[in-house]
Amino acid sequence: MRVEQIYTKCLAEASYYIESNGIAAVIDPIRESEPYLELAAENGAQIKYVFETHFHADFVSGHIDLANKTGATIVFGPQAETDFASHIAEEGEIFKIGELTVEVIHTPGHTPESTTFLLKNAEGKNHAIFTGDTLFIGDVGRPDLAIPNGLTTQDLAGMLFDSLRNKIMPLEDDILVYPAHGAGSACGKNLSKDTFSTLGEQKKNNYALDPKMTREDFIKELTTDLPPMAQYMPKNAAINKTGYAAIEDVLQQGSKKLSLARFAEEAKSGALILDTRHPQDFAKGFIPGSMSIGLNGSFAVWVGNLIENIDEKILLITEPGKEEEAVTRLARVGYDNAVGYLDGGLETWKNAGKPTQTIQSIPAEQFANLYAENDDLNVIDVRKPGEYKATHIENVPSFPLDFIRKNVGNLDEEKTYYIHCAGGYRSMIAASMLKAKGIDVIDVAGGMSKLRQTNVPLVTQACASA
Repeated sequence: MRVEQIYTKCLAEASYYIESNGIAAVIDPIRESEPYLELAAENGAQIKYVFETHFHADFVSGHIDLANKTGATIVFGPQAETDFASHIAEEGEIFKIGELTVEVIHTPGHTPESTTFLLKNAEGKNHAIFTGDTLFIGDVGRPDLAIPNGLTTQDLAGMLFDSLRNKIMPLEDDILVYPAHGAGSACGKNLSKDTFSTLGEQKKNNYALDPKMTREDFIKELTTDLPPMAQYMPKNAAINKTGYAAIEDVLQQGSKKLSLARFAEEAKSGALILDTRHPQDFAKGFIPGSMSIGLNGSFAVWVGNLIENIDEKILLITEPGKEEEAVTRLARVGYDNAVGYLDGGLETWKNAGKPTQTIQSIPAEQFANLYAENDDLNVIDVRKPGEYKATHIENVPSFPLDFIRKNVGNLDEEKTYYIHCAGGYRSMIAASMLKAKGIDVIDVAGGMSKLRQTNVPLVTQACASA
């Protein structure tokens, strides 16, 4: 028996490869097929099934491409409906993978069709559950991402309680738990950094599996203080249900080398210029109007959060050799309309005498001195509300990057704003967006991680509640 977890950090997403006696199955694959094809080729195995735990909202799954390349059957659980060829499994249905078996356990709650796949070894002993977004390590899936007509978030939360209590918790403690996501995913509220566990450990440490928790308390816990749903999530869920272009076609189009003239023409016609270089390289010089989202961070997630039109034409400025990676990571969240990249990057633009802009980025120590000397310094904190609540600079407002388009109208174009996040990645994204709106900004390099080492006054959660 072979079970491999393939973890994609930028999506905080886990997919799985299972193999026995030359037969293989893949669970919740990412958009590109190569990782699974390579694993199958190692032992000459045939990928027979592609199991989907549900219609994912935070990434575009690779189920269709992988099935087309291997002849595998795409399997969803009960209540799923697709616009492409698939097998909608019944509760308790069994699938053979060599000497192994996979049993379908319908576990609605995160979504109506959410399904857990129970893997049994050659002796028929329960070995692992692949829980999708039903059960995470330390958390459970949100009930507000796919609410069908006639139901409420509370209804789905109740279904999830029933699924966990009646179908998951009765299983043996030594069963391995393999979820679809880890820390950093927006599909839960507080996921662990661990990417797998045992069911026994989760019964002890996961609040959602506390046997003393009532159904009413569970529903209240799951539906209170939910972070906002990213605007791209319903679009990705729809793509996973209806289908998409082949990844090879998307890569071929998006990885085109564009001349300066073609690049400038596309930009003039309204295409978005997306600069994927390191934030500090962006600060030193960029094409006016560009958006900075660096490949060195949670690129796909912030693309999905901040580029509102999933069909928008995108022009790329990348580090040399990073062009295809940028297109691939765009495609992972359904942004398939990259036009190409500027041949020679920013240097080509500059050498042609085209205008550029810069963003001043100052060390945390310099900012701390300025803050001490100026009572009226304009500072904004673009971290998430939970981060802000835990620790923030005294008298500095919360201005989450997630809501920047909604809140930008509250800023004064006559003022200069100092921007910080946790480490400098998100603050540069915000700075690029505000700069494009004509607002003067200064980035605080290193963010809160460096500010903690200065004498800038901080308010912690404990102090705030006193």
